[in-house]
Amino acid sequence: MKAAIQLTENIIEITVIGCSIIIAISLVLLLYRILKGPTNPDRAVGLDTIGINLMALTGLIAIYLSTPYLNDIVLLVGIIGFLGTLATAKYVEKGVIIDRDMD
Repeated sequence: MKAAIQLTENIIEITVIGCSIIIAISLVLLLYRILKGPTNPDRAVGLDTIGINLMALTGLIAIYLSTPYLNDIVLLVGIIGFLGTLATAKYVEKGVIIDRDMD
């Protein structure tokens, strides 16, 4: 029984490290997309995808550390990323984020 538990822990550790490396490579490529993106919507998609990757990386760290306390951070990053996406979409569409019309 101890051998099966040890094998499972080794598989989880290898998987988490491999996924973390892949996410790190993805973050570097997304940073390039944000800096060299041909249009503003491309940059907005890059920023949104970085938020998703940060959520995945935080989830992987929570699995690696065997703690549920990082789940709140995943939700917080998701909410902030969603609000950022809304603000960026409104800016791309209208050119302003906050409308000051008092009609």
